[in-house]
Amino acid sequence: MHEGLKLLLDIQELDIKMIRLMRVKKQRQSELKQIESLRVELREQLSLKEEEIKDLDKQITSLEAKLQGLTEKYKKLESQQSSVKKVEEFNALTQEMTTVEREKAALESQTSNILDKKNAEEEILEKIKESLSSSETNSLELEKEILSSINKINDEGQQLKNERDALIREADPTILKVYERLLRNKKDRVIVPIENRTCSGCHIALTLQHENLVRKGEAVTFCEHCSRIHFWQESEAVEGTTVATRRRRRRTVKT
Repeated sequence: MHEGLKLLLDIQELDIKMIRLMRVKKQRQSELKQIESLRVELREQLSLKEEEIKDLDKQITSLEAKLQGLTEKYKKLESQQSSVKKVEEFNALTQEMTTVEREKAALESQTSNILDKKNAEEEILEKIKESLSSSETNSLELEKEILSSINKINDEGQQLKNERDALIREADPTILKVYERLLRNKKDRVIVPIENRTCSGCHIALTLQHENLVRKGEAVTFCEHCSRIHFWQESEAVEGTTVATRRRRRRTVKT
């Protein structure tokens, strides 16, 4: 194995752990946003429903005022009718009173319908209030748990970063720069072993000549298909690194 890769393998393991932590952190942050989004949506529904009910109240008030006016008009016509002597005038007042009664009946029906609608909207409003209250109560503990989880992730991430910073000071700057560029692009392991003459990163077959170059470890060798850096995993130089530990675990599981 190329001398510069051994230290980078340990750095890579720390980077992979940090990448996984960041993914978990983003997922947990997304959960927080979903909880808040639900509350915001319920608050908006609550506000809209309250506005609808206010509008219905205005309509009811307006209709009741019209009904009161028609009632007073009917009484006035009724009073006039009792004092007229001519049949023609009496009949004219009767016809006008009939028209007023029809208008009142129509307004009363309209008012009744709006009152029914208001009652239905108020029931919906109460359900929204209950949902909002339940959401705020039930999500409180969940939010605390998520925030606690994020804080632990931050602490663990800072610890990994400190370990990484310590290793970086000893790494070959040239190879490190290439490694970090590859890591930014792939967000996954970029220093990988050859397995059965195949890149364990892109799983494409390699040539015998390429395998021999990797075996020798005299220079950093890149996969001609995915640009990952290759190393020979049976090399004694790997012993003592986190890669060797992972490999032994895989073998134990297979056994």
